[in-house]
Amino acid sequence: MASVWGIVNLTADSFSDGGRFLAPGAALAHARALLDAGASAVDLGAESSNPAGQAVSAEEEKARLGPVVTALAKEGVLVSVDTVKPEVMHDVLLRGAGVINDVSGFRDPAAIEVLRGFPRAKAVVMFASQTGPRAEKRTRGTEGLVDEIVAFWQGRLAALAEAGVGPERVILDPGMGFFLASNPEPSLTVLRHLGRLRVLGAPVLISTSRKSFIGHVLGGRGVEGRAAGTLATELWALHEGADIVRTHDVAALVDAWRAWRAVREVP
Repeated sequence: MASVWGIVNLTADSFSDGGRFLAPGAALAHARALLDAGASAVDLGAESSNPAGQAVSAEEEKARLGPVVTALAKEGVLVSVDTVKPEVMHDVLLRGAGVINDVSGFRDPAAIEVLRGFPRAKAVVMFASQTGPRAEKRTRGTEGLVDEIVAFWQGRLAALAEAGVGPERVILDPGMGFFLASNPEPSLTVLRHLGRLRVLGAPVLISTSRKSFIGHVLGGRGVEGRAAGTLATELWALHEGADIVRTHDVAALVDAWRAWRAVREVP
């Protein structure tokens, strides 16, 4: 059964909702609303990964995340934290987070070492063309992209396994939007060939929510006009076998996927 994870950005400058949930109380209220809408986990991020995002220190990340992670973990919520900093990973895992979502793909050996110390924690290993905490604006073609993503994942799985983090703890994310390229074709190609990305046996997470490539496909639509396009890509991903969809609009996706399944399951 596929899972839906709700996005909560504790940031001042996220492209979609920067500033709305920066305060711990606002972030907690939003997280609980997403859970009530059907999310099985919440994914918290305290540093924007968009190309224009501001750098945030590890101490500031911990200050933003700490109260929210602690409160949700005490309520039994599965909490994923989006960070590339090993010291932040360590802090949130101590507070009860169950997943670390690293947009740099755990290239930092120190990040892998943190995971090794928390044997129950899972890791979202994302493919991205950049090595830092933010996506980059650059175009690329699509030839060989799927094979490149699979090869990257194989390399990261090997590095993690060598350090004692087994494949049963790994979730794979092909990256979308600017993490692949500033032109839409790479993101569309990943969605079109999602089946080829499921060859390694690990769960695959997809997050297309409100991303730039959807706006491009819709004729230059801004963030506020991407809801229907987002939902279409999310349903496609679930239909093609995605195990987890990470989204801002949990209620819409949960309802749409329920209706989709109802049609599909009619004899």
